[in-house]
Amino acid sequence: MTPGFRALFYKEILRFYKVAFQTVLAPVITALLYLLIFSHVLEEHVQVYPGVSYTAFLVPGLVMMSVLQNAFANSSSSLIQSKVTGNIIFVLLPPIAYSEFFLAYVAAAAVRGIVVGGGVFVVTLLFALPPLREPVWLIAFALLGSGLLGALGVVAGIWAEKFDQLAAFQNFLIMPFTFLSGVFYSLHSLPAFWQGVSRFNPFFYMIDGFRYGFFGVSDVSPWLSLTIVLVCFFALSLFTLQLLKSGYKLRH
Repeated sequence: MTPGFRALFYKEILRFYKVAFQTVLAPVITALLYLLIFSHVLEEHVQVYPGVSYTAFLVPGLVMMSVLQNAFANSSSSLIQSKVTGNIIFVLLPPIAYSEFFLAYVAAAAVRGIVVGGGVFVVTLLFALPPLREPVWLIAFALLGSGLLGALGVVAGIWAEKFDQLAAFQNFLIMPFTFLSGVFYSLHSLPAFWQGVSRFNPFFYMIDGFRYGFFGVSDVSPWLSLTIVLVCFFALSLFTLQLLKSGYKLRH
């Protein structure tokens, strides 16, 4: 790791750590509210997997949803704030390679996503204790998912020129894709048409693969989910690196 990468990564970690009440505690409380509401209403009426309570089923989905949303929020908000305030110049002036720029933002986003996800998991243990049957799969999807959303956040931060543009990106893309990815339900509970539509949602494969790490059961093969997430991650990473290399909306 070069000094440039370490400095930028440390800056991004420090940025969300200094306001941890907003960046970590607030999303943990939000996820806890989802768990309380949905489990209270549906616990006695819904069972997705044999022998698994609905509350336990919700836990992996809420954890992964928190990981994805906060990884995206970290990199996207950092870039748009730097662009709006004008201090992006202090990041671009040092001799930091665009690949180091990319890795620092994505790695810091992944750290925030996983920290928030870990906080959600710890809090939800008060209500349910899901098994950890395949922890390697759990770790793989957590890392890939947070990296993918961190890269998407870099794209959004580069593209957006105002906060409302970034808010539109999050409200009309990130939120619907995460909420319609099987966090609160199984794919097999949907009508055939919507099952087909859901299979085009890459967030579904991240949620489903992560849930497999807990229960050893999933709606689709974890290998299929892993392949799709890997392809999306590498494709988006290459696209993001090309944007950074070209200087699109950063240097030009």
